[in-house]
Amino acid sequence: MTITDKPKYKVLIPTAGIGSRLNQLTKYINKSLVNIGNKPVLSKIIEMFPDNTEFVIALGYKGELVKQFLSIAYPKRKFHFCTVNPYEGENSGLGLSILSCKEHLQEPFIFCSCDTIVTEKIPYPEKNIAGYSHRADKNQYRTLKIDDNKVTAILEKNKSDNLSEPYIGLACIKDWEKFWQYMEQGGEQAIKIGESFALNKFAEEGILYSKKYTWFDTGNEEELEKTRLFFKEKDSPNILPKPDEAIWFVNNKVIKYSDNTDFIKDRVTRVQFLKGFVPEITQSTLNMYSYDLVEGKVLSKIQNINIFEKLLNFSKDFWQIKNLSNIEKKNFKDICEKFYYKKTLDRIELYYKTFDMQDKEYKINNNIIPTLSEILQEVDWQNIFNGLPGRFHGDFHFENILYNEKSDKFIFLDWRQNFGGILEYGDIYYDLAKLLHGLIICHELISQNKYNISVKDTVAEYEFERKNILVECENFYYKWLEKNNYDVKKVKVLTALIYLNIAALHHYPYCHLLYFIGKQMLYENI
Repeated sequence: MTITDKPKYKVLIPTAGIGSRLNQLTKYINKSLVNIGNKPVLSKIIEMFPDNTEFVIALGYKGELVKQFLSIAYPKRKFHFCTVNPYEGENSGLGLSILSCKEHLQEPFIFCSCDTIVTEKIPYPEKNIAGYSHRADKNQYRTLKIDDNKVTAILEKNKSDNLSEPYIGLACIKDWEKFWQYMEQGGEQAIKIGESFALNKFAEEGILYSKKYTWFDTGNEEELEKTRLFFKEKDSPNILPKPDEAIWFVNNKVIKYSDNTDFIKDRVTRVQFLKGFVPEITQSTLNMYSYDLVEGKVLSKIQNINIFEKLLNFSKDFWQIKNLSNIEKKNFKDICEKFYYKKTLDRIELYYKTFDMQDKEYKINNNIIPTLSEILQEVDWQNIFNGLPGRFHGDFHFENILYNEKSDKFIFLDWRQNFGGILEYGDIYYDLAKLLHGLIICHELISQNKYNISVKDTVAEYEFERKNILVECENFYYKWLEKNNYDVKKVKVLTALIYLNIAALHHYPYCHLLYFIGKQMLYENI
């Protein structure tokens, strides 16, 4: 996936557009940063080219995120950034993005759309070449009319014929002076059409050639899903998608993104309180931070009772209790009330609103369960508010824990940014409940859609697969909690509240599975 050994050159990648064809996937992030195999699309594109390649990046929508990512992921690569204005609405268009980069491209260059990935070597721009690939449905793409390897015309969408093939948004531009001349002379038409406007002029002159590629498109949801399946790596981490967060693995680094800048800032700050148990942050920006890839295996891949028992005993040292003054105790109790009670009510309301649901009596898996508001009234909230202050992780489950067999040590990943605003400590019971939540609901099996949930009127039925080892660990866990004087019932109640809290944050129909598991579990434990 590298270009043949040629002198260094530049590649133009326009990322200014809003990515409207990807709908909600680009609400919080630039379309070039959408995830493919735990990497952004942009990484897949950049890594198609040699290390000495210079990239010219057109920035617009969420452009600052593109700059932040590239600064962390590829500090040794050379990038030229060009701001596109306007990048949406009247007078905007791909052609404007391209023309905004003209000053950096006064030489032969390669144009690559930010939603195009290929697996073949891309030739050095010694002649003008337009890339194509085969698709059964050509109507959504511009197509190339090809005669004996020469492109004779570029047809607009819905105007393809039997002899034309989809243009993939990848082109080598040898005659760069002519390219810029045609783009500038094309006016509004060139702004709207983009690089294809000038390439079509090349075709009319008989100086545009074709090259077939194995093409992976990420520009629409259907093609994106196919691309994700192709690039999915065996034994890769099971990360459930969130619209406003991402974790990427690039260049032996782990890069965490969040739309919330306070989230990133608090995460970075908390490392000082978790030192020795979490990786050291190597770099951070407003929306991202990175740390070096840590040696070890994700615990979800190597579960057994012996390792689980080691984890619990190791974690007991991690859960160092914090001695609080009377004023701090009162403040911590107030924070626990907001964190467990008020946040739960807000999240449940968000779930009802987001998924058009109502609080009512349901028959859940053949058991009549009253309304959630009735169940919540029966919770011993004073017991819940009396948290156990101490060092905590905040998202404590097997996918966030590595085990290094050589050092016989655990490393914790993806820690929570704070506990109700407190950075130094939180409720240890929250970690205990998070761990149980992951023993019951396995992220790996959920990501494989190994669950069913049906909601009709006042009847809800669900089932989900479980691993035998997780069931064994769950049973062992209850005994361990009792042995170490933890309140098992409290852990179960908090686990149910966690399910209810996160239901609103996950995709359909998984959101309903979480809600009804949480509701039933809460009812059974009060």
